[in-house]
Amino acid sequence: MINRAVKNVEEATKDIKDGMTLMVGGFGLCGIPENCIAQLVKMGVKNLTCISNNAGVDDFGLGLLLQTKQIKKMISSYVGENDEFERQMLSGELEVELVPQGTLATRCMAAGYGMPVIFTPAGVGTEVAQGKEVRKFTFNGQEKEYLMEKAFESDFALVKAWKGDTAGNLIFKSTARNFNPMMAMAGKITIAEVEELVPAGELDPDHIHTPGIYVHRIFQGAKYEKRIEQRTVRKKTA
Repeated sequence: MINRAVKNVEEATKDIKDGMTLMVGGFGLCGIPENCIAQLVKMGVKNLTCISNNAGVDDFGLGLLLQTKQIKKMISSYVGENDEFERQMLSGELEVELVPQGTLATRCMAAGYGMPVIFTPAGVGTEVAQGKEVRKFTFNGQEKEYLMEKAFESDFALVKAWKGDTAGNLIFKSTARNFNPMMAMAGKITIAEVEELVPAGELDPDHIHTPGIYVHRIFQGAKYEKRIEQRTVRKKTA
C-alpha cells in the first residue's frame, strides 16, 4: 500500500509557488487547514488565487494571507466577517469572483469527477452570468435557462480532516466536513492535514469519507486553535 505520509507541513507544502491556484477547505473558521495556511504565511508565496467558501476573519484563516497581501484573487461565496477582505475588494486591491455557494460546491465536485463544465439555473439573468454561455434545457417537463460554469482547476487542494491514515484515507468530524471532501477530490495535488494520523488499516472502511486515492500527501498537524467565528452563549439564569 502506498504511504502518503510526510513528516511535517514544511515537507507537504514545499513546492507551492508564487502565482498558483489553491483550493482551501473549510467554512468560515470551521475545518480550515490551519497549519498549511500558517506555513504559506511563513513561506511568503504571493500572487495566489484562492478558491474557498470565504476568507475567515481578519486575523485568522485565510485572513492571515490577506493581511500580508499574498492573495491576488479570491473565488468565494461571500465576504463574511473579514473587514480586510471587504476593504481590499472595495479598494480594488484584491480581485474577487463571488460565486453562489451551491455553484462553488458543484464546480469543485465537477473537477473531482472529471467533468469540464456544469449547467445551473443559479445566476441566470444576473451579473454572475455576464460573458458566460446560457442554454435552454427541458427538465421535468419544464424548459428553463441554465448557465454554463467551468469546473475549477487548481494546482493544490489544502484540506483538514479529523483523522487519517498513512494511505491517505480521511474522516471528517461533523460540520468540519463542509467543502473538504469535494476539494480533496478536485486538487491536482491534495495535501491533507489531520489531527490524528494512524497506520493504514486502522480506520473502519465504513467510516471513511474520502478514499486515499484522492490524497497525495498527509501529515499530522502540530497544533490547532479551532477558533470560533461567532460565539453565542445563553444568558445565565438564576
